[in-house]
Amino acid sequence: MGKRKSSRKVQKAPRPKLDRVFDCPFCNHNKTVEIMFKKQEHKASISCRVCTVSWETKTTALTEAIDVYSDWLDACEQVNSS
Repeated sequence: MGKRKSSRKVQKAPRPKLDRVFDCPFCNHNKTVEIMFKKQEHKASISCRVCTVSWETKTTALTEAIDVYSDWLDACEQVNSS
């Protein structure tokens, strides 16, 4: 005979949602930078609604919005340091 099943159910904590809208480092407005994914082309574009700065990069299947935003900030710092 098998063990009896426990009457308690283990509930997993919900995964925290990642941001999809970010702050713009150029115009310093809050929540104005949006990221659009083009899955078929393996690209992501990022743009600010206020100052219309935009940037595009290649992505993989595992790339999230925060990854694109941090890559954009790294590219901005690299240009400014040169």
